[in-house]
Amino acid sequence: MTDYTLRELMTICATRYIKNGDIVFCGTGISLLAAMAAKHISAPESIIFFETGGIDSQLQELPLAVGDPRVMHRTTVNGSLADSFAIMQNPFTGKHVVGVMGAAQIDRFGNLNSTVIGDYHRPRIRFSGNGGAPDVASFVSRTIIFMQHEKRKFVRRLDYLSSPGWLTGFDARQKAGLSDGGPEVVITDKAIMGFDPVSKEMVLRGYYPGFTPRQILDHMAFEVDISQAEEVQTPTREELRILREVCDPQRLILGD
Repeated sequence: MTDYTLRELMTICATRYIKNGDIVFCGTGISLLAAMAAKHISAPESIIFFETGGIDSQLQELPLAVGDPRVMHRTTVNGSLADSFAIMQNPFTGKHVVGVMGAAQIDRFGNLNSTVIGDYHRPRIRFSGNGGAPDVASFVSRTIIFMQHEKRKFVRRLDYLSSPGWLTGFDARQKAGLSDGGPEVVITDKAIMGFDPVSKEMVLRGYYPGFTPRQILDHMAFEVDISQAEEVQTPTREELRILREVCDPQRLILGD
């Protein structure tokens, strides 16, 4: 098997959760690369859209950010932020939307913090803000989350709840009036985390080659069920070729 980086593996893993018919809302960085790669690998009939208003972009070149003019190349619609968020809240289109997100912290129920570290009024770190992430997490049918696998990120209690996941588990999300969707998978640099279908608590779904389930737990501040975890399938040569030569030949996101 051709050598691959962890960033390449994370990207390919995300493409496997994007299917034909999905309407993918993604931000900057690895989430954008994953959505673009899925169009070439697993979901040629998926549709990508951005909060800046580009809907169904052809993405012949990898944009550097959601405001990059390349997100508007040969789109079906060049709309506005309001148009993009209307897609998520529309009863018909909303149930097909997949949000691809990231954050600074995540808890056992997939709730996210991208606002502050520490006390909100006197934080140790204040981030630039969560933008439209709360809307995405509240309205779309499911979310794919990218995280670095560290104890400071997988926390028992968020310093601030920016975007809702499964809240406190079980049917708490429905009781709060949010969409039926929620976090489907968390893709990290060590593993793939899922959620129990009943309790909505995080579980270990897969671990990357070279890691063990115990090592995964050692990098989290809380325990999860590892009994059903399996080793993640490595990228194929064709997946890597498409990722490297078609999607990001300049390695703008994949890096060196």
